[in-house]
Amino acid sequence: MKNSIPQYTFYKNKYGTELLVDVVELKYTKRFLTASPVHTLTYYDITFITEGEGDFSIDNQTTASVPGDVFFSKPGEIRCWDVNHITNGYALIFEDEFLSSFFKDPLFVQHLSYFNMERTSSGLHLPDELYHRMLQLLREIKTEIGLFKQNDIHVLRALLYEALMLLDRAYRNEASVEDTGKEIGKLHLSKFIRLVATHLKEQHSVQYYADRLCITPNYLNEIVSAAMKVSAKQYIQNKVMDEAKRLLVYTDLPVSDIAFELHFSTVSYFIRCFRRFAGSTPLLYRKMNKP
Repeated sequence: MKNSIPQYTFYKNKYGTELLVDVVELKYTKRFLTASPVHTLTYYDITFITEGEGDFSIDNQTTASVPGDVFFSKPGEIRCWDVNHITNGYALIFEDEFLSSFFKDPLFVQHLSYFNMERTSSGLHLPDELYHRMLQLLREIKTEIGLFKQNDIHVLRALLYEALMLLDRAYRNEASVEDTGKEIGKLHLSKFIRLVATHLKEQHSVQYYADRLCITPNYLNEIVSAAMKVSAKQYIQNKVMDEAKRLLVYTDLPVSDIAFELHFSTVSYFIRCFRRFAGSTPLLYRKMNKP
């Protein structure tokens, strides 16, 4: 059966003799995608966005791209980009044997962090300094291709290798920052849960727990919401109300004493909060759930 997704192969003899690396401008390549922007490639592609803003998708991972973004795709991955709004950029394309044969490592390219099977993202936003360095390298590669003679192939390999390794370092640094952030977030979340369990009777404010953790209330709310799908304030309130339920069911304390023990400003305020949380008054809840 014919594949319904167009597949593009490397034009190896574009420059008269076989050459497995090239730099092409997006404003020229996108004319081939007007009928169907969805496509696959048989080679490695690193796309740099220089002009325009639009969605760029690789294997269902879609990013709203801006100038300075770079995208990495492996052979066979399904690609799609907004040819109407991404107006220009560069695609650095190559076959892996262009490097692997030289380095005597058939998996050299696959070991790059952004082409690895376990990569976390198909894209990266480059810092300004690296972005301009990469554009300079792309221009140098284009110039070298224009002057290409077979004996000069090592110059092209050196330039491609430099570009790949600079991107690899940037990608690994970005992944490291994300992983570190996640680990720090998990640590804060764990401490927050323990603090609430210890102080929920007397401390109901997000500010108190954020101060204890030496972070901002907004950041605390961010990590709690991401992990538990409720705000930090709601998590605290839920725990306070769970404690109120426990006291109502397993003790004979008057409602006024429970309100006092849980540090509510007035009994009526406690009753209103409890009704909103449980759907009934404290006394009715006790009557319905007392063993």
